[in-house]
Amino acid sequence: MGPYVVSPATHPTDCGRFRASFSVHRSLGNGSYCRVFRFDKAFASREAARLFAITQGWLQTSMQHPPQC
Repeated sequence: MGPYVVSPATHPTDCGRFRASFSVHRSLGNGSYCRVFRFDKAFASREAARLFAITQGWLQTSMQHPPQC
């Protein structure tokens, strides 16, 4: 996704559902940038959580001025 590396991940919950997260990495010259985004929403399948994480990562890196947390 351009100058960014997006790494989606899924995490099982205690009740058998899955949560989504992703990390965004970017390195330019001597500097680097890394952020991890975790979501509260739970999904019925690992694939659904992974798709959500991929989509959110794509949206975050596609925005010219992403919202700051």
